[in-house]
Amino acid sequence: MYVKHCRLTRFQQIRLMEYFVAGTPARTAADLVGIHRNSAIRFFHKLRGAIAIKQQNRAAQFCGKIEVDESYFGGTRKGKRGRGAAGKVVVFGLLKRGGKVYTLPVANVKGDTLLPVIRQRVRPDSIVYTDGLTSYNALDVSEFTHFRINHSCEFANNHNHINGIENFWSQAKRHLRKYNGIPKQSFELFLKECEWRFNEGSPKQLLSDLKNLLKEQY
Repeated sequence: MYVKHCRLTRFQQIRLMEYFVAGTPARTAADLVGIHRNSAIRFFHKLRGAIAIKQQNRAAQFCGKIEVDESYFGGTRKGKRGRGAAGKVVVFGLLKRGGKVYTLPVANVKGDTLLPVIRQRVRPDSIVYTDGLTSYNALDVSEFTHFRINHSCEFANNHNHINGIENFWSQAKRHLRKYNGIPKQSFELFLKECEWRFNEGSPKQLLSDLKNLLKEQY
């Protein structure tokens, strides 16, 4: 058994983990494994909880070339989009080029909110790339080398771009779209799942890592 106090057999747990890695919704996985959908939903919730703990515990300071950006998830489709859109969750992200991503839901995109996260997660003397959001102005006179790209004029200028973190946003939103809405109280678990998928690599690596972290935590 991978998860203690779970009535599912070891074989059922492994099958569910395989479907989880494949991105199969819990209700579909339940039907394929032949169990009640609530059992699969609870098991998937345990997996996301274990992943979230792992991502928080193993998050290290980034160094080198770091892309920084904010994005907006969920909310109503009608009316205003992007910044200020009703009901959206604001997510702040940092990505080391050629490496991993770190994400965090935040209350707003003000400098007083974002800059402490950057200073906590990025080593001094690193190169930080951002868009033109005024909240990043303080980085011009900070311990970091700061480049910004003006998206109203261009999306990349040689090394100056944030294409990596924007690619992560696209992948995360594409993965979450299949659930047709996620309760706000569970959003961070789903977000950390997206972060984990991006950081850990191939499906085979994801499955191996998932088995190992369940053994560590349970």
